[in-house]
Amino acid sequence: MVKGINYWAFPPNCEGKLLSAIETLDKAKELGYDAVEFTVDPAGAITPQTTQKEAEAIKAEADKRGIKLITLASGLAWGASPTSADPKVRSEAQANAKTQIRLAAWLGCSTILYLPGMVSACFVPDFTPQPYDKVWQWAREGVLAVLPLAEELNVKLGIENVWNRFLLGPVEMAQFIDSFESDFVGSYFDVGNVMLYGHPEHWIKILGKRIFAVHAKDFRVNVGNLDGFVDLLAGDVNYPVVMETLREVGYDGPLTAEYVPGTLGAAEKAIASLKLIEKM
Repeated sequence: MVKGINYWAFPPNCEGKLLSAIETLDKAKELGYDAVEFTVDPAGAITPQTTQKEAEAIKAEADKRGIKLITLASGLAWGASPTSADPKVRSEAQANAKTQIRLAAWLGCSTILYLPGMVSACFVPDFTPQPYDKVWQWAREGVLAVLPLAEELNVKLGIENVWNRFLLGPVEMAQFIDSFESDFVGSYFDVGNVMLYGHPEHWIKILGKRIFAVHAKDFRVNVGNLDGFVDLLAGDVNYPVVMETLREVGYDGPLTAEYVPGTLGAAEKAIASLKLIEKM
């Protein structure tokens, strides 16, 4: 199993600055991670302004350390949603996704975490809830707008199941993915995100080979809100069953720990838990 850590897991340093790409790679190597999942954000190690030369230099540094760069995440779609009622915002979302795809290609990543849009989200209170059928239409249009570039650059779109009140079940997620009839559209499956309304092992069985990448998180169901996300192995995810099911469907990609926001000690605790999970 490729044990990865997401960039968001690392809090700012003692001076209040976000870690650089090199600092992140060094920390991941020190802790024993196999892979780092960088994120595209307005500030941080990778931004929309990161150049091809800069991205390729980061890839070279990762290669020197034996750290894999397989996936690339981004939170830009929460601010510019592919399913906004405003066509200008939808165009901005498509431009952001294309930037993420290019950055992924330059970094050598095979998959991006792709947010398809939202009906609404509890953590985006100023987003006006949109009709489900329109969200389906706009979400498909968003994928179709960026898919040619993804195919050209050999970067897969991993549609994430996330708290967006959209694609709420594995059958619907599979239907959405299959509607594109492309090997470059699949699932970025988040284990913890489904716990509020489902069971990850059910999703894994149904999505099967559609799963490109996996986020490892944990969640306490009785909390029932964003405060329910807890350290790995401290929640209600049945990781022995999850791992057994991932193996049954032939998944052999990265298992990346994601913590949002990052806290002191998060990455240190996550690697210990991933090593235990790997043996389950």
